[in-house]
Amino acid sequence: MDIVLGIWKWFASNFLTQPAYFIGLIVAIGYILLKKKWYDVLAGFLKAVIGYQILLVGSGGLVTAFRPVLVGLEARFNLSAMVIDPYFGQNAVQAGMEAADAPAFIAGRSFSSVMLLLLFAFILNIVLVAFKKQTKLRAIFTTGHVQVQQAATAFWLILFCFPQLNDVAILAVMTILLGLYWAVGSNLCIGPTQDLTDGAGLTIAHQQMFGVYCASKASEWLAKHSKKESKRIEDIELPGFLKIFNENLVATAILMTAFFGVILAVLGQDFLLENKFMKPGQDFFFYIMTTSFQFAVYLSILQLGVRTFVTELTNSFQGISNKLLKGSVPGVDCAVTYGFGSPNAVTLGFLMGAAGQFLAIAALLLLKSPVVVIAGFVPLFFDNATIGVYANNKGGLRAVLIMPFISGLLQVFGSALIAGWVGMAAYGGYLGMWDWAVVWPIMTGVMKFLSYAGLAIVVIALIAIPQLQYRANKDTYFMEVEDYQKCKEIRAQKAAAASAESK
Repeated sequence: MDIVLGIWKWFASNFLTQPAYFIGLIVAIGYILLKKKWYDVLAGFLKAVIGYQILLVGSGGLVTAFRPVLVGLEARFNLSAMVIDPYFGQNAVQAGMEAADAPAFIAGRSFSSVMLLLLFAFILNIVLVAFKKQTKLRAIFTTGHVQVQQAATAFWLILFCFPQLNDVAILAVMTILLGLYWAVGSNLCIGPTQDLTDGAGLTIAHQQMFGVYCASKASEWLAKHSKKESKRIEDIELPGFLKIFNENLVATAILMTAFFGVILAVLGQDFLLENKFMKPGQDFFFYIMTTSFQFAVYLSILQLGVRTFVTELTNSFQGISNKLLKGSVPGVDCAVTYGFGSPNAVTLGFLMGAAGQFLAIAALLLLKSPVVVIAGFVPLFFDNATIGVYANNKGGLRAVLIMPFISGLLQVFGSALIAGWVGMAAYGGYLGMWDWAVVWPIMTGVMKFLSYAGLAIVVIALIAIPQLQYRANKDTYFMEVEDYQKCKEIRAQKAAAASAESK
């Protein structure tokens, strides 16, 4: 047993929690099942791994470029507060377990079984998809690094609800809850993602899956009930000099220069020099321009990474979906969606989400909230940019201006509420992404107040979601994955018939 566990830990450490290599492994397995030649398998593996690593360079660069703004705002206004960020949330859980004054339910605990959790939850995910005719679940969650981040916060929340659980029981409850959440959440995003990518055969497996689904549905409703049509960003014809905003690099550079310029000007040159963000003798104006332009640079790098590996993943996964897990799709990082639709939706989604977050933080300060939140870049960008992309696809520019803004408000208010209630705020961080600021607080409340009956309600609700999805579109539900173009034709015919009847 120890040998098997050792092999699994090696696999989990080097593949499952390393998304580039895990995606590469999936591509290689897919091509082998398609009986490709060995050199095609090798080439596919390399392009997938390198493409994903390029994506990580882009996303890491975005975080680094934005750091002076977040650190500067915290220091300039003397904010001592909780940071909403997956890594800060993970560290807060560890700090809470080790603290002398830790809450009784977490004190002395050690979640050393995270690799076992990933194993059991991954097996549960595969089983649920293997029995998709009964479960109606079609997505395999492949972003193990996200699962590790979520496992830490879920460990705290579940122990808050059930402090009496021993190590074996907490592992069992987490396997069921997280396994279902990962499978159901990624399954929810299949429809919106197939529409966005025109049938690329993938879905989102990240931290805002319910948020993406809700934003897509709300944007679609907004488009249908608006008196004036709201065009998608890429379809808008801008007049005169405004045409330069049709070019993504130009639009991103100008918008981010305005955004960074105002904030960095407020922080001041002296502060940036003192904190070593600027070098002595460096021109302040050109520092602002360079910092702003880096955003466009790293966003372009990220999109290059997406283009490099998505084609390989889409082509190779046909081997898995045709021979191993029929009718399944891989769940991937939300950043993959930035290679589809309008790139300007990414920038606008981020900016509107930032506006929502900053407004919510100001409200917490004015109301003298016991929990004050500091924006972390990962929720700020990756939640809201992703929601912006989906909102634009379903509801056009109007939806892009509304949905990420609402998301920003929910991220801050929801995180402040749940982190203050369960005690994580005292240790400096909370995960803070959409699902963990909205969905998990609701689930936590149900389980805390109703105990094991609440746990049963949450599990039943998660199981019911794909069943309800299936009932809404029985004739095209599985076709959405297996033959998207045919699915699209049938749905278009239905929409035309419904429109004719309404007239």
